Amino acid sequence: MVAMSEKVISDYNGYDYKKIFWEDADREYEDQADRMAIRKLLPKRMEKFADIGGGYGRLANEYLRRARKVYLFDYSKTELEQAKEIYGDKIETKAGDIYELPFKDNELDGLLMVRVTHHLKNMDKAIAELYRVLKPGGVAVIEVANKRTLPKMARYVTGRSKVNPFDRKVANYKNISKDGFYNYHPKYVEEIFAKTGFKTEKVLSVSNFRSKGLKKIFGTKNLVKMEDSAQQLLAGVRFAPSIYYKLRKPEE
Repeated sequence: MVAMSEKVISDYNGYDYKKIFWEDADREYEDQADRMAIRKLLPKRMEKFADIGGGYGRLANEYLRRARKVYLFDYSKTELEQAKEIYGDKIETKAGDIYELPFKDNELDGLLMVRVTHHLKNMDKAIAELYRVLKPGGVAVIEVANKRTLPKMARYVTGRSKVNPFDRKVANYKNISKDGFYNYHPKYVEEIFAKTGFKTEKVLSVSNFRSKGLKKIFGTKNLVKMEDSAQQLLAGVRFAPSIYYKLRKPEE
C-alpha cells in the first residue's frame, strides 16, 4: 500500500485487498467503526481533498459529497485501477511514494489517512509530508495503529508477548508478515504531530470492540451501536486498536 524511497514496506500490487481482506472476511464492524469516526471528524465542505493510502476507495462515499475535487493516492496501481472502475471521474487517482507525495505545498484543504500507519517505518517523515501538502487552516484526519491496547497489555503482563505496550518505542510485529507491521504508542505519535506543527483538535477511540468473540456474542449490529458512544467516551484512555486524530495546520 505504501512505500519508502529505499524499500517497499507493503506492496498491494496484484493483491485483491477489496475482496480478500474486506468482502471475504468478517470486518463489517471495523468498516462501520471507521466510517462513524470519519463522519464525526472530517469537515463538511472542502475544495481539494486527498485520501492518502486510500486503496480502492473503500471510504470514498464518506468524503465524495464533502469536497469539490477528490484525489485518491496509493502505492498500489491495482487498487487505484479498482477505484477508477468503481467511481470513474468522481475521483482522480495518483500513485506514488508516501514519503514524496505528488502534491504541491499547501495544496489541499483536507486529507484522510486510515489503515496506513502500520506500514510506516518513518512516521516523522510521512507526517511532515502530510503537513507540507495541507493548506494553512486545513484539516488532517489520521488513524493510528495503537500498540497500547488492553489485549496487548494483558499478553505482556502474562508473559505471552515481549512487546512492551507501556513504553514509547515503535513496535514492529515481524511475525505478521515478512516486513512486519508497526504499532505506535499514542504519546509517541502525538509528540510527532506537535513537533511537526499540527494542532490536535479532537481524538476518538475506534474499533473498541474488535474481537471475534464479541462479534459472536453481541453481533455486528449491536457492536456498532455500542461503538457510537464509546468512541468519544473512551478517547481519553487511548486503549482501542485504532486512535483517530483530527489535526489542523495553523493559519499563517
